Amino acid sequence: MSERLNYNHVAPAGAKALGGVYGYVMQSGLPTTLVNLAYLRVSQINNCAYCLDMHTRDLIKSGVKIEKLALVQAWAEAGGLFDERERAALAWAETVTRVAETNVPDEAYQAARKVFSERELVDLTIAISLMNAYNRMSISFRNTPQAVLEKAA
Repeated sequence: MSERLNYNHVAPAGAKALGGVYGYVMQSGLPTTLVNLAYLRVSQINNCAYCLDMHTRDLIKSGVKIEKLALVQAWAEAGGLFDERERAALAWAETVTRVAETNVPDEAYQAARKVFSERELVDLTIAISLMNAYNRMSISFRNTPQAVLEKAA
């Protein structure tokens, strides 16, 4: 297989623009762990190895236990392991990421609005949208996960 383009080098202004959105999300006031859990779930749905590796590492560094990370994909069946805001963020991440299938139903919106303020929900949706964009970039251009680089070293 031939090597794919490094989009950061080919279109640095575009990559910087995405980074600007990331910076906005990180200063939005949403808890970093909540955002990273949503990023992880989006990346699971999209099967993005690069982002799965990165967000798992970020969550571990922030103190989230591996037992919780192992159940992100099955959060709805994980009992009280995820708090109300985490469950709402994960549910919203799923329906927004699968927008072509779900059309983001009114019930999903109302459930999210019960837990998040207007600003929080908009910011969370920006974060989810950004991660979907990053997943598409990383998958399309085959970014190499850190775990693969470490194994090769």
